Amino acid sequence: MSVQTLMDFLYRFGELAIFVIVFLEYMNLPGFPAGVIMPLAGMWAANDGIGFGWALLISVLAGLCGSWVLYLIGRYGGDIVLRHYIKKHPKHREVIERTIERLQRRGYLGLFLGKLIPMFRTIISIPAGVMKLNFIGYTVFSTLGIFLWNLVFAGAGYYFGDAVLKIIT
Repeated sequence: MSVQTLMDFLYRFGELAIFVIVFLEYMNLPGFPAGVIMPLAGMWAANDGIGFGWALLISVLAGLCGSWVLYLIGRYGGDIVLRHYIKKHPKHREVIERTIERLQRRGYLGLFLGKLIPMFRTIISIPAGVMKLNFIGYTVFSTLGIFLWNLVFAGAGYYFGDAVLKIIT
């Protein structure tokens, strides 16, 4: 999906577009890179006048909902899902194995830190579900990581606007 297409969605559908696009991005769907989406959401919030706080809240809720879907898939689909995913995306095997290792070693701190690392931040939800991390703890530490990630990237778009657009296009 192009930057222009994303901008069109944002200006046409506003808050709903932020929610849907960020939700899909947090489900690790191809074509929705966070490095593009979040700054555009920040730019849209600045230009449309809804305020940064509201745009950030929507993006965090969307990210959390997308993360919950992957967590629940991991929790109830378990190893079957991971085996199928690795078979379909063999290049991700090493990332998933490292993610599981970090979660086992660091627990919730590993989850929080994983939410701040590109690619790990979305995939980490499936192993967290497979490991059956406590859902409340998972939600709290995921929210903190999602908030920080979205704050930085949406904030860049909100405060630096066109300069960020030149970088991401």
